[in-house]
Amino acid sequence: MSKAQQALDLFSKHHNCAQAIVCAYGPEEGLSERDSARIAAPFGGGIGRLGETCGAVTGAIVVLGLRYGEHTTTDPRAKAALYERVRELVTRFGARHGSAVCRDLLGCDLSTPEGFRKAQDRKLHQTLCPQFVRSAAEILEEMVGTPGRPR
Repeated sequence: MSKAQQALDLFSKHHNCAQAIVCAYGPEEGLSERDSARIAAPFGGGIGRLGETCGAVTGAIVVLGLRYGEHTTTDPRAKAALYERVRELVTRFGARHGSAVCRDLLGCDLSTPEGFRKAQDRKLHQTLCPQFVRSAAEILEEMVGTPGRPR
């Protein structure tokens, strides 16, 4: 099963968009699914339903950090390379969807009661969000390649 399909399956089982991505990739990076879900939990809905950066995108960024992040701050080249990967991911996602910002993608602001209600009434979580989870997972798969073999 592809990582995109795995992420979609996790999303359909009530994981938020960020959790779906991190849980699909986290075990390959040494995290349990439980820890993956806990780490990504606050990023759903554009970071705590603030409507900011899409949770699927932030989940993918977490995976990039797991794969390429340095545990020390002494290598500025490694940090720069990671930031470049993050910019590539966000740019590619934005090119597919016109934005990487949750409120722009959904056309409503989840941080307000009206916007949240609008998203629920229009079933955006079931109709639009799976597209964003799939895209983030596909882009991430293209970027990270085979597990254990950094690109």
